Amino acid sequence: MTDHLPELLLSSIRDRSGGVHSMEEITDWIDEINKTTTVHIREISLAEDTFWFYDDVDGVVLNRKRSFFAVRGARFFVDDNFLHEQPVIAQQEIGFLGIIGKVIDGRLHFLMQAKIEPGNVNYVQLSPTLQATKSNFTRAHGGVLPPYFDYFENAHRYRIIYDQIQTEQASRFYKKRNRNIILLIDEDIEVLPNFKWMTLGQLKEMLKLKNLVNMSSRTVLSGLPYLIMQKEHPITDRHYLADVFLTLNNYKMLHDTKSVFSPLNQLIDWRADEYGIVSKKEAPFEIRFFDIEIAGREVGHWTQPLLKATGTGLFVLPAREKEGITEYLIKATPEIGSFDSLEMGPAIQWESTHVADRDNPVERYVSGLLKKMPDKDVIVDIILSEEGGRFYHEQNRNVIVRIPYDALPREALPAEYMWVDLSTLCALIMSSNCLNIQLRNLISLIPI
Repeated sequence: MTDHLPELLLSSIRDRSGGVHSMEEITDWIDEINKTTTVHIREISLAEDTFWFYDDVDGVVLNRKRSFFAVRGARFFVDDNFLHEQPVIAQQEIGFLGIIGKVIDGRLHFLMQAKIEPGNVNYVQLSPTLQATKSNFTRAHGGVLPPYFDYFENAHRYRIIYDQIQTEQASRFYKKRNRNIILLIDEDIEVLPNFKWMTLGQLKEMLKLKNLVNMSSRTVLSGLPYLIMQKEHPITDRHYLADVFLTLNNYKMLHDTKSVFSPLNQLIDWRADEYGIVSKKEAPFEIRFFDIEIAGREVGHWTQPLLKATGTGLFVLPAREKEGITEYLIKATPEIGSFDSLEMGPAIQWESTHVADRDNPVERYVSGLLKKMPDKDVIVDIILSEEGGRFYHEQNRNVIVRIPYDALPREALPAEYMWVDLSTLCALIMSSNCLNIQLRNLISLIPI
C-alpha cells in the first residue's frame, strides 16, 4: 500500500470531510481543550525567579543549569561592514518535529496534536505528533518522555517519506535547526486524548484559519513530496535549480558573512535589566520573563524568557502563470542567525518595523499591490503564529498573490530575486538549509 504514495497523497488532499473525524468534531475538540485546560501565564521580573538570571559579567541570560537555551547579544557583519545588532536565542541542539502518517480505511491520515505553547496567542494550536527539543527527549528537565517518541527514535522500522534537518527563524535564533520528519506506519497505535487523525485535505482547510496550525506543523507539512505527484516535472527542461544554487553559492563564496556573540550589556541600542531586554529604538520584538503554568505538559510549571512581538510582520510570495506553469518569486536572504550565511526566502519578508525601499522594484511593486489586491488574485491571505515555545504572541501575515506575468520580469529584478516553480521548491526542501522557514511555511499554504 505504501508503494502508492502519490495516489495516497492525492486522495488525502481531496478528502476534506475526513475519514476518522469530521471538521466539526476536530474544531469542537480544540474548543473543549481550550475551555478545560488550566493556563496561567504572567510577566515577571528576575527578582521573582530562582532559575533564570542575568549574568551581568558575561552579558547573557541563562539558567542555573546552563541548559535548554540562553539569550545572548549578537552583531552581524557582511564583508567586514557592520549591519546590525540584537539579542538572539542560542540553542544549537537539534530537536524533533515529527508527524506520523497512517492509511486508515484507504485514506492517508496524519496524527496531529492539540498543544498549548506558552507564547501561543490563542492557546491551543495543531502541532506535529512530536514536537520536542533535545532537552525534552533526553528528559534534561526531569519530565516524562514525550508521547510517540519511540516511533521516531526507531524510524528505521517505518517508511520515511521526509527527513531533513531544517533551520528555524534566523532573525531570532542563532543557527538553530530541527529535524523535520514524516513517518508512515502500518501498525495499530493508541491515540491519546490530545491527538487526532486528520487527512491532508482537512489540514489544508485548517491552514485557512487564523492561528490554528502552528509553525512547526507547517514546516513539516511543507516537506510532503508533492513533486512525485506530478506526471511531468517542468524542472527537467528549465534551469530553476541551477539559478538557485548559483545565487546561493556565489554569495557564500564571494561574501564574508559573520555573526559574532557580544555581551548584551555591550549592545549599543539595547538595554538589559531584571525586567527584560528592550531596544532603545523601534524594534520588532523585546525579551520579557514569564511564569508559566500549563496543565498536561511534561512539566506543568516553569519560568523562562520569551521574545515578545511588538507588531505583525509580513511575508509575501508573488505568483505568476504562463503556459500552465505557476512560478513564485523568492529571494536570497542572509540573516544574523543563518546556519550557512543565507537561504532562499519569500520575495517579501518584512519585520513589523520595516519601511519599504522605494528604489527596490519588488518592494515598490508589492507595497502598491497590498493597498488594493483584487480578490480574484489572492491565493492566500492569513495571519499565522510563529513558534510559541520561544516567542510570545508573534504573528505574521502570510500572503500568496497572483500578479501579471510581465509585472516583475527577471531582467528587471535585483540579482537576489528569482522566479521558480513549485517542483523546484519541493526539490529544494529535500535538502537542508536551502529554504528558510518563512518560505517553507508559505509553501505549506499553497493549494494543491
